[in-house]
Amino acid sequence: MFCNQCEQTAKGKGCTAMGVCGKKPEVSALQDLLLHAVKGLSIYACEGRKAGVIDDEVNKFTVEALFSTLTNVDFDPGRFQLLINRCVELREELKEKVAQAGGNTTFSDPSTVFQPAAGISGLVKQGETVGMVNDHDADADIQSLQQITVYGIKGIAAYADHAKILGREDDRVYAFIHEGMAALTNKNLSLNDWVGLALKCGEVNLRTMELLDDANTGTYGHPVPTEVPLGHKKGKCILISGHDLKDLEELLKQTEGKGIYVYTHGEMLPAHGYPELKKYDHFYGHFGTAWQNQKKEFAEFPGAILMTTNCIQEPQKSYAGNIFTTGLVGWPGVKHVKNGDFGPVIEKALEMPGFPSDENLGSVMVGFARNAVMGVADKVIEAVKSGAIKHFFLVAGCDGAKAGRNYYTEFVEKTPKDTVVLTLACGKFRFFDKKLGDIGGIPRLLDVGQCNDAYSAIQIAVALSKAFNCSVNDLPLSLVLSWYEQKAVAILLTLLHLGIKNIRLGPSLPAFITPNVLDVLVKNFDIKPITTPDEDLAAILGNNKDNNKTKPAQSGSGLINFVKRLFC
Repeated sequence: MFCNQCEQTAKGKGCTAMGVCGKKPEVSALQDLLLHAVKGLSIYACEGRKAGVIDDEVNKFTVEALFSTLTNVDFDPGRFQLLINRCVELREELKEKVAQAGGNTTFSDPSTVFQPAAGISGLVKQGETVGMVNDHDADADIQSLQQITVYGIKGIAAYADHAKILGREDDRVYAFIHEGMAALTNKNLSLNDWVGLALKCGEVNLRTMELLDDANTGTYGHPVPTEVPLGHKKGKCILISGHDLKDLEELLKQTEGKGIYVYTHGEMLPAHGYPELKKYDHFYGHFGTAWQNQKKEFAEFPGAILMTTNCIQEPQKSYAGNIFTTGLVGWPGVKHVKNGDFGPVIEKALEMPGFPSDENLGSVMVGFARNAVMGVADKVIEAVKSGAIKHFFLVAGCDGAKAGRNYYTEFVEKTPKDTVVLTLACGKFRFFDKKLGDIGGIPRLLDVGQCNDAYSAIQIAVALSKAFNCSVNDLPLSLVLSWYEQKAVAILLTLLHLGIKNIRLGPSLPAFITPNVLDVLVKNFDIKPITTPDEDLAAILGNNKDNNKTKPAQSGSGLINFVKRLFC
């Protein structure tokens, strides 16, 4: 196997014997084979659109298949066998529809005629043959850009799947996913073509996040500032982790009146701020921190546990009988329940002891999404103009187990008292319970939400830039990001598409970025690896004195032209 898609990859290069995430070689091979099959399906989907054929089932399947290959989602070989077989079935059905519409159905790429082996062992061998989804014969820099694009597409697929579940879709998103996956079979594409696809990936991800934002806020209302207990109530309990708000809503409905308290874990924490979710009295508090600490924390939870999206690690024996997966999440031997059918989870919670007594462990505040922040925009703007607020930091992204992530804790702790820290995603668990105080009633630590809420943070920045009549790059705003998996890649590409510069990224740079591609990112976007909190704060706040001298961001097309000049 070879897998380099996450930040934790072995030796900073790639996992070759077994994934650091717990992914076994057979699962890695099956994921590679599924991506190979999706390439073939995507070729027919692209041809279908030319002939006026758009297949809703193909669209839905594509995002689910790609989402299943994200880090920490599905580790179950049997589920991948089903996905691979279904992909080929859909390809053949689509091929027939395209032929009837007069479209081309003759292609030379092996992915368009691939037939899956009968059993898992045969599929694994096929997966080992095709290997990773990029063109292995291409120039190293092209391979790098192909991987960046594919990992960005995986992130888009995750966001699109969440939005689709709540009824928000846009065929432009599906069309780009198919375009990007089919492009992997085109050996005539140049380095510049792949630069364009990577930036287009960022553009499409922005639209996808807009759909998801509309889905969440349109269904559950705009988040409002909410205090969330970190302790617990005496009684039976269920812990829900992941990102899927629909699953949480269904769980709350099905547990109502049953004497069970529902607690969030990990990225589900911001759900407490949504009016239509917080109305449930038994939706109580938050338990634990980020995904990588679950083996210790889940062992201490005296109730049932439900995993809704990417985050799962190999369950320990102490709680293996209490944990359930749903949706696209899977682990061999762990009981899987259908979305919305949480009877087995509830039964397990009622069997278990629950918490023996109430315990107060303090609280944290959530719910500072764009509506909440812009609702006090006049106060924020006045605080900036008066000098009460000197600088904004967006310290956001994924958490992880690798050494070096203490940087983010120390960075936030050392931010001056006249600065504000916005945060989102699970990286916040390095500092989410820090008491930073406030500036004129404005909290210094503002939790914008999940990684799924990155659109909200972008809209806050855009609104502030309009208020001050300047570009986002001219704002007293610095982005200090941590990355781990593929949704973070999609968000980074969106920031690049928007022309956002001076991003600090850590704790390490992606293994799939070659020196030449990194050089482009540094020269064109001024991306910097994090150093130390003291050095980075000094550089940021020192540069802030010359803030008004910064040049406006270039347009997306200008960025492509600039990158072309660098490589040509």
